[in-house]
Amino acid sequence: MKETEGLRYRRLQPPQVISDESRDAETKHVSYKEPPLLTGPLEPNLKLRQAEHLFEDQLIGPESVAHLGGTREDEPTCGRPLGIRVGPNGTLYVADAYYGLFEVNPVTGEMEMLVSAQKVIQGKRMAFVNDLTITQDGRKIYFTDSSSKWQRRDYRYLVMEGTADGRLMEYDTVTKQVEVLMDDLRFANGVQLSPAEDYVLVSETTMARIRRYHISGLRKGGHDIFFDNLPGFPDNIRPSSSGGYWVGMSALRPNPGFSILDFLAPRPWLKNLIFKLFSQEMTMKFVPKYGLVLELNEDGSIRRSFHDPHGVVVPAVSEADEHDGYLYLGSYYSPFLSRLNLNEV
Repeated sequence: MKETEGLRYRRLQPPQVISDESRDAETKHVSYKEPPLLTGPLEPNLKLRQAEHLFEDQLIGPESVAHLGGTREDEPTCGRPLGIRVGPNGTLYVADAYYGLFEVNPVTGEMEMLVSAQKVIQGKRMAFVNDLTITQDGRKIYFTDSSSKWQRRDYRYLVMEGTADGRLMEYDTVTKQVEVLMDDLRFANGVQLSPAEDYVLVSETTMARIRRYHISGLRKGGHDIFFDNLPGFPDNIRPSSSGGYWVGMSALRPNPGFSILDFLAPRPWLKNLIFKLFSQEMTMKFVPKYGLVLELNEDGSIRRSFHDPHGVVVPAVSEADEHDGYLYLGSYYSPFLSRLNLNEV
């Protein structure tokens, strides 16, 4: 193990990439399995349409609960908080897509940078810091960098290209060291510690799956797949009161139905053509609006799902955060926060 400028490096296990090309190609295309049928606990319903909107037209893409964003052009200068957690001492820990990790005092407004996105970690800077989760004692922070190539404002290109340059990292608040736990992830996104803090879950968005990294016990340092072939593309993961996890879905992979993202995945020539002909905004219009939240059991099985077909009330859920009987729903582009009364669904 090598130690340089407070950064530690570990020999990494190669992730199980679903691909028909060699692993050494950075942007090799992927091929998905057929999406799971929307039956049983995935049966479509209208439960998300019971949600109410909060702060309508006062927010711009509230991806994680309690943040405010700017315009796409302003983001690299103003920053874009994507993940927010409350620490054991009441301060907020924030993952900013452009600047890195911060600790913020919500009372005084004082802010401390913990890890700068400009810091070179294993030969790479962080272009797209995304989400974080923190241990109960506040010692360790686990966070994701979605890409070393694409910034958050260009996330559509990251989705369409399927670049395998995302990472899961660990920051020690005492030693100030950063350690890379997993790399070669495709759009590393939401992260969540298990209730026993023996593993960390990571959304690998463009692979439509959730990875698991073991941080203690006999399997410490190993990783596997917690849930493969999700019915949509996962964003943030948050704990549920049942002992499982809420997972927000940014887009649906309908079955029965047609998924444009599944169709394009093994056709890089067609994706390149679309890039040349259409803007980022136009390409996303090919992806139908749909609202979907999953509640997973601790063993990775699906407990239940909430839907909003066509995204009439709640489209593109980036996060589902449970608090006092309500589910607060973030979105990466909607101008509002949504709230669903769990006692009524």
